[in-house]
Amino acid sequence: MATTTMHDPAREPIHPGWLRLTHWINALAVIVLVLSGWRIYDASPIFHFAFPHGITLGGWLGGALLWHFAAMWVLAFNGLVYLALNLATGRLWHKFFPLRPRDLLHDLGAALRGHLAHDDLRRYNAVQKLAYLFVIADTVLIVLSGLVVWKSVQFPLLRELMGGFDNARVVHFFAMAGLVAFFAVHVVMVALVPRTLRAMIRGR
Repeated sequence: MATTTMHDPAREPIHPGWLRLTHWINALAVIVLVLSGWRIYDASPIFHFAFPHGITLGGWLGGALLWHFAAMWVLAFNGLVYLALNLATGRLWHKFFPLRPRDLLHDLGAALRGHLAHDDLRRYNAVQKLAYLFVIADTVLIVLSGLVVWKSVQFPLLRELMGGFDNARVVHFFAMAGLVAFFAVHVVMVALVPRTLRAMIRGR
């Protein structure tokens, strides 16, 4: 007589292997892009400040450009794989939607009071949903504005949509700043809830 095994979702990994792999590759690519991008920025600042040389990558403009372009292709390819698998598996809709304003205001208030629960790592609260959707959209904006900065003549429509080459540089800078802000908050939250780091490494 055949026996059937009951499906137990609790025994499944919190994060599947493909998600953990693409997450860490994206994180490494972003770190390289930001640090090398700061060095490139210092060669032709948009605003009246420069990033300290010690926190930049590349040593000189040519070296920074090599690091930046290499990491750019890694982020673009790996980001597409990440997005495609999220869409193909239905994870994007299941994890991030619905996102209701009422839930967002409630969870944001709880977060500001330090009362936001993280009991079930399989479920994202509204603040997490918004943050992850933001970083996905922001990364797309970084790539598109970066294309305009890199190959302005080859992408005239993108250039015009961003208000020209100089405005594209500003868009690229602020998109980078948004990504760094997300990264900083993300690291703080991981420090406050260390189980999230273990789950992203081991899956549980």
